[in-house]
Amino acid sequence: MFYREAGDFKTSYASDQQTFPIKLDRYFVWGVLAIAFLVIPFVINDYWEKSVLVPFLVWAMAALGLNILTGYCGQVSLGTGGFMAVGAYACYKLMVAFPEMNMFLVVILAGLITAMVGIAFGLPSLRIKGFYLAVATLAAQFFLVWLFNKVPWFYNYSASGQISAPERTVFDIAVTGPNAPPWATYLFCLILVVVFAYVARNLTRGRTGRSWMAIRDMDIAAEIIGVPPLQAKLSAFAISSFYIGMSGAMFFAIYLGSAEPTEAFGIDKSFLVLFMVIVGGLGSILGSFLGAAFMILIPVLLKNIMVGVLGWPADLAAHIEFLLIGALIMIFLIAEPHGLAQLWRVTKEKLRLWPFPH
Repeated sequence: MFYREAGDFKTSYASDQQTFPIKLDRYFVWGVLAIAFLVIPFVINDYWEKSVLVPFLVWAMAALGLNILTGYCGQVSLGTGGFMAVGAYACYKLMVAFPEMNMFLVVILAGLITAMVGIAFGLPSLRIKGFYLAVATLAAQFFLVWLFNKVPWFYNYSASGQISAPERTVFDIAVTGPNAPPWATYLFCLILVVVFAYVARNLTRGRTGRSWMAIRDMDIAAEIIGVPPLQAKLSAFAISSFYIGMSGAMFFAIYLGSAEPTEAFGIDKSFLVLFMVIVGGLGSILGSFLGAAFMILIPVLLKNIMVGVLGWPADLAAHIEFLLIGALIMIFLIAEPHGLAQLWRVTKEKLRLWPFPH
């Protein structure tokens, strides 16, 4: 009644293999995109931009990147914050060196630079895995943050050691700097996230994604049947770092406006993105968005309830927020280890069979 495939006939292989083969799924996705592009830009304000929508899009992009590496390829990484710093500093240097360059191109180039750094730090994955690889990527996190702190060239010899994003426009509309309107920064991030989420979805469904999942499930068996581990692992590190680098560029240039590596890209950011992927669902594009929504939007909701509605002190609300988020994460990990995406899949299966019992 609510969710059916009856009457949804496929007349070609292309229609059967499309991203959303069920018609109701396509309608739902198009409806969400229509609201995101045609409604929200007309009602957005500064609060929704800075506290809800732009941080959700930035962290969703980072979660997409980590999910490609950890969820699909099975390579554990704790260096997400460091790779975000690479994207941020690459974006800053490009913005300063090429002031006329289109901002979309700046973010994409920052991602490509991060991808090359990711390949370099992904080389140990050919020899080590599991917790040893996690420690190696953790070392990359600390090394990259230390590098951006200690080499003045990266922050253009600024006395404060901070980097600040100069104002840049797209079609004569500011997307960075204090004069950027909320709808412009939101649409800028939304376009990047939607385009590259679609790319990630198709990558994971194709030959590249199947090679990643074969390595994840059993790397020795994958190599025996012809999956090259060198190509699969390094491509996962490269593409994952590309997404994380773009998220770091957006985090610095669009969201923060200025950054200092220790505070903006510390180890807490790496764990934040890892929690998003685990809570949302490993090996799921939808899970990346659900995990980002959980880790970004739930704290905002709790803060508004405790401070705005109940009138509690802000410091008390912050401590209770940490406790509640930690408790919710543990509950989700115990109740559904495969994350929110699995809950959504189970719900859809029940709707397809309702009202008949399983």
